[in-house]
Amino acid sequence: MSKQLPYSQFGIGFDRMFEELDRLISGATNGGYPPFNVEKLEGNKHRITMAVAGFSESEIDITHQDNTLVVKGEKSDDEPTANYIHRGIAKRNFRREFVLADHVEVRSASLKDGMLIIDFEKLVPEDYKAKKIPLIKE
Repeated sequence: MSKQLPYSQFGIGFDRMFEELDRLISGATNGGYPPFNVEKLEGNKHRITMAVAGFSESEIDITHQDNTLVVKGEKSDDEPTANYIHRGIAKRNFRREFVLADHVEVRSASLKDGMLIIDFEKLVPEDYKAKKIPLIKE
């Protein structure tokens, strides 16, 4: 038997949505690293900008499966031993998950000046677009 979520009593047929909400609430333990912004651009376009200073393209992995966008950063240990007096640039691995709505498609991802930029767009299928219903004369 699956566990009963406290807010599942208020909706019928929303099981997947409640499970995603519960996963997001319980999984928010990464301490806010790395920081990110979510912007709404024109129309149905959005952008996630994530501060990933010190990570190269080969150390970042982005996957989009079902309704989840996962961004992972894994630093290699190939850095020569350094004699740091102060180390303020994080070298820790990270994993960020974003739940995307249905019909959202990732359009591009780029890394520039320590900022990871992911652009995506919500596509509205023809079946969901507003349709003019003609009146029939009887």
